[in-house]
Amino acid sequence: MRGTAMLTPRIRTLGTALREARVDARFGLRELARRVGTNPALVSNWELGQRVPALEDVAGILGALGVVGAEKQRILQLARGTAEPGWVARGKQSDPDHLGGLLACERAATSVVEWQPLLLPGLLQIPDYARALFLADGLPVKDAERQAEIRMMRRPLVVGPGAIPCEVLLGEAALRNPIGGPATMARQLRFLADLMATSAKLSVRVVPASSGGHSGLAGRFCVYHVEVGDPIVYFEHQHSGAFLLDEGNDTYCEVADRIRDFSLDSRQSAAFVQRTAQQFRELAKGKTAEGPRNTFG
Repeated sequence: MRGTAMLTPRIRTLGTALREARVDARFGLRELARRVGTNPALVSNWELGQRVPALEDVAGILGALGVVGAEKQRILQLARGTAEPGWVARGKQSDPDHLGGLLACERAATSVVEWQPLLLPGLLQIPDYARALFLADGLPVKDAERQAEIRMMRRPLVVGPGAIPCEVLLGEAALRNPIGGPATMARQLRFLADLMATSAKLSVRVVPASSGGHSGLAGRFCVYHVEVGDPIVYFEHQHSGAFLLDEGNDTYCEVADRIRDFSLDSRQSAAFVQRTAQQFRELAKGKTAEGPRNTFG
């Protein structure tokens, strides 16, 4: 259920890893519970992240399932850090643990505030835009296609009957960076404009480059508000993602407030996105040799 208390993204990621290991080994819940000497309901709670297994319980499960080598060490490492409030997930966002933590945040969130100075948020990307980003990050074509599909599967968080309130503060540069080329950007921005016009739960505010030195210049971040407990703050590095869970996370909400003060209002933002989409469309058709221009109003 959305909005229920989440222990930590790491615990949810551990649960997902245990479930995937069981499914891969073709074990049912009852059979695995019998092998490790516990009841199926408790194993199910571990897999759902609703209860926290002890390290010896995790080791017993992995032994019963025949998980060995690097995969065993990965899951045991997740289990060793479940008492920690924060977590740095190693690897790119497409790596299993990093992606698992992100999905755990999205499942538990009751609302989201995201600041993106340079790129469109993953939840608002079209497949061609997402694919171009993954290819630029060095993923093989097949893996880039798969990761783009996963991003599309996450979109119900902001569109559809299960959507939650989502506010995106978007730097001007994110709208002007020609990811995938002019034609891709034209389609991406047209899609974004349509979402802004039709989604009741989505709010997009553009922050002009001319707004000067606001607090968001330190980098992008995303705040997940949950029903119980402090907000969860996520930000991505080159080859890792950090998940912060403590009282100091209110600072990021304050930073978002200050960035919002520099942004265009909803009407101005929608008009700017539409104009920039048109400029990329003209560039793709060869009608102009220049990139999108600054045209606020």
